[in-house]
Amino acid sequence: MKNWIAVASAEHVRRGRAEGFMQVCHGKGAPLKRLRPGDRVVYYSPSAEFGGKDRLQAFTALGEVAGGSPYAFDMGAGFVPFRREVAWRPSRDLPIQPLLERLEFSRGQKNWGYRLRFGLLEVAAHDMDLIAAEMLL
Repeated sequence: MKNWIAVASAEHVRRGRAEGFMQVCHGKGAPLKRLRPGDRVVYYSPSAEFGGKDRLQAFTALGEVAGGSPYAFDMGAGFVPFRREVAWRPSRDLPIQPLLERLEFSRGQKNWGYRLRFGLLEVAAHDMDLIAAEMLL
């Protein structure tokens, strides 16, 4: 089992939670192929809305990758992103700032957000356990 941080605005994460899927990197399929059923995933949302200037900087969803493979989904207007099914768990949003010095991927890193720039980051079980303990309802 691996542990992943995916990156998307909170508005996009809400839609995925409601419909049981995830997308990353503006719908690219290749990153989703790295995930396997049973892997844990948490979304980090830098902003509330796509392209928004607010600094939400919070974890906004927590779940487990379900069976199946990434699949294309026609959203209309020529946009056909790839998705992956996820069993989302009941959770609360969690600001990242108080955790930065406790998470292995960000501890001691002034530019911690740089590691998230590609939209999907594998992290240590320690990090996922810490985030999950704070998020789960």
